[in-house]
Amino acid sequence: MEAMADFTQILATRPDFDDSDREWLHHLVADWQVIADLSFADLLLVLQNGDGSWVVAEQCRPSTVMSLRTEDVVGNAVPQSMVGELGAAMDSGTVFRSTILRNVGKSTVCNVYAPIRHNGKTLGLVVRETNMATREANGTYESENINAGKQLYRMIPRGQFPYHDAVLSQRHNARVADGFILITGEGIVRYASPNAISCFRRLGSMTTMQGQYLTEIGAQLLHKNDPVLESLPLVLSGKAAADSELAANRSAISIRSLPLFDEHARIGAIVLCRDVTELRRREQELQTKDATISEINHRVKNNLQAVSALLRLQARKTKSDEVKKELAEAQRRVQTIAMVHEGLSQSVDEIVDYDRVISNLLKMSVDLASMRDQHIHIDFIGKFGMMPAQDATPLSLVLTELITNAVEHGFEGRADGHITISVGRGGNNLNVVVEDDGSGLETEEDHGLARSSGSGLGTQIINTFVTNDFGGTVKWEPRREGGTRVILDMKLRAAQMQ
Repeated sequence: MEAMADFTQILATRPDFDDSDREWLHHLVADWQVIADLSFADLLLVLQNGDGSWVVAEQCRPSTVMSLRTEDVVGNAVPQSMVGELGAAMDSGTVFRSTILRNVGKSTVCNVYAPIRHNGKTLGLVVRETNMATREANGTYESENINAGKQLYRMIPRGQFPYHDAVLSQRHNARVADGFILITGEGIVRYASPNAISCFRRLGSMTTMQGQYLTEIGAQLLHKNDPVLESLPLVLSGKAAADSELAANRSAISIRSLPLFDEHARIGAIVLCRDVTELRRREQELQTKDATISEINHRVKNNLQAVSALLRLQARKTKSDEVKKELAEAQRRVQTIAMVHEGLSQSVDEIVDYDRVISNLLKMSVDLASMRDQHIHIDFIGKFGMMPAQDATPLSLVLTELITNAVEHGFEGRADGHITISVGRGGNNLNVVVEDDGSGLETEEDHGLARSSGSGLGTQIINTFVTNDFGGTVKWEPRREGGTRVILDMKLRAAQMQ
């Protein structure tokens, strides 16, 4: 069989597996790292093909010891010499130890097999490749690791691992090396690794952990009004597969319990813990920064609206119609910048979904420019896609000028009209065609360019931004069916693109 590095693809070749079986195997490989770490061993998930051959469907390397497997073996066929004991292991119904020692590289390895049981069916095997060198002259830490790993491993054939009803918030990513505690069925600490003791020391616990109830150690750390997650008692007592967090003494640890079962009942739990104080401090800093940025954005928007209001007041006071018109244009442009700013400030990303920003903006531009009894529709063909935020403001000003130009001059004195914006995007190259079915260029031509106001400032804005910001060109031409057609060829800022 050719090597395939995709677990899902390998599972799809097994017609005898239903969705529930596949989900069970996905849960297993999502959570088996803790077994590899505790056991100081590599794990392989092997499945049998319809022709009787075996394939490695997934692998897991320990993070607590050097892996035996430097190469990826997912998709590889299992050697023929192992097929006999693989079949025996599938039939055993419990953990099955090989009687043959093998060599993997320069290491002597003993294989142990755990049949994967789910809904009365044996789906495959988890092979634990034990390097015999890790079983020599072990101290308390190593022995406690290995024994806890064996207890979890034995739960696989009984269908007790992975957990059926795990209550995980997906916030916990601690590994065995970060710290672990072994507790009895009653919740008493039997062993705590040095890193686990350090975690609780940072929370302010000075008590000797061994022999104490873990729930009591946790309770002593909490003050009267400290927030407590509902899952915390479950985790500290080891009664459920869940995760939680304990915060005290300006520190925080993420904790997760993995209950241990024998054939009859729960016999204890492994509690993983990880110091997340620095992580939470950074999250708090980011939240503060986000709040500050949000406040700045709010003030910028208010200031722009204040400028717009001042221009409107000034326009009311002046007696010159021409000045009134120019001030109204200035007010509209400030209002456009305010609307673009508001649209962009909804996200802190440097790359924005421009279609979402521009659609509402241009519809508002039509409403601002059109008369009360006018009905002007705007349609989009194609997509702008994602683009740098720094390009969004000048492009928005160009498009709003074009739309305003069409409404104020192309549809002057008309009850309705239609504008179409066609977009072609290839990488950073952007082609935009703005068409209207208005009265056409002839009614408002100035050296071949349509004017958005008496001063021609709109045309200058369009040309300046397209040429200077985008290194592009603007072409104005009559629309064949009547009206005006404007073609923009531009290049987005490639250096800013992801």
